[in-house]
Amino acid sequence: MSSKAISLVLGSGGARGLAHVGVIRWLQEQGHEIRSISGCSIGSLIGGAYATGKLDAVVDWMESFTKKEIYSMLDLSFTWDSLMKGDKMMAAIQNKIGTTLIEDLPIRFTAVAADIASEKEHWFQSGPIDQAIRASVSLPLFFTPYTVDGVQLIDGGILNPTPIEPTLGDDTDLTIAVDLGGPMMEELIPEVEEAKSPWQQKMDDFLESMRFSKSKSTDQWDMLYIADQSFNTMQNAIARIRMADNPPDHLIAIPRNKCGTLEFDRSTEMIEYGYRLAAEQLAGSL
Repeated sequence: MSSKAISLVLGSGGARGLAHVGVIRWLQEQGHEIRSISGCSIGSLIGGAYATGKLDAVVDWMESFTKKEIYSMLDLSFTWDSLMKGDKMMAAIQNKIGTTLIEDLPIRFTAVAADIASEKEHWFQSGPIDQAIRASVSLPLFFTPYTVDGVQLIDGGILNPTPIEPTLGDDTDLTIAVDLGGPMMEELIPEVEEAKSPWQQKMDDFLESMRFSKSKSTDQWDMLYIADQSFNTMQNAIARIRMADNPPDHLIAIPRNKCGTLEFDRSTEMIEYGYRLAAEQLAGSL
């Protein structure tokens, strides 16, 4: 197997995006060179961490997450435009990845956000990488929009969940896309119940609403579940249309119910899953 120059497209989908890490690690182990990354939302975070040489540090941080630590990142906003302010998330991004300028990175990097006023994509290909990532991960309703140069930006997944277009002019051998909205699995792995404080139970209920599952004891869906499911349904439809116009050379699809949006305490599991899928689907074709 000869070494290939790769353009890597990393899609949006919350904690499922830890599968991106597994794909990157498999490509590295096989001696392939990732020359370009285009990412949206969690894809921009993982891709940015790789581009800055901070991927291992970010992974170590995420693999240490407990649900309590996830709660601590949720700085409740109680404002009209979001549930969370996102200040703690921004501080964590700066701390782990830094403020390196995108144009100074050793590989080509694009983070995709959405301009809600003009209804257009915003491609970050220059400027501080932490601001690009913060804008790209601003999930509507959950995190406040991020303003850059007077423009309010939100999660790029509303317009381009798996952003292949920024890689079209790359001088690489092939493009690999990782889509986090793949066909649903039969069922989810059940969680182990444990004693919780009333506050923990409330937060667990919130995290449970982020799961793409019908494992609840009732057929009634709460507001957060409906919002999250609606957002992902929209993303999946858009991704299919966009990739039909510009199909990647290889597509790795992560089941959209494999992991809940905020289940970052399952990071190790998702990394291993991404690595396994990359090995199964790419080993005989690269």
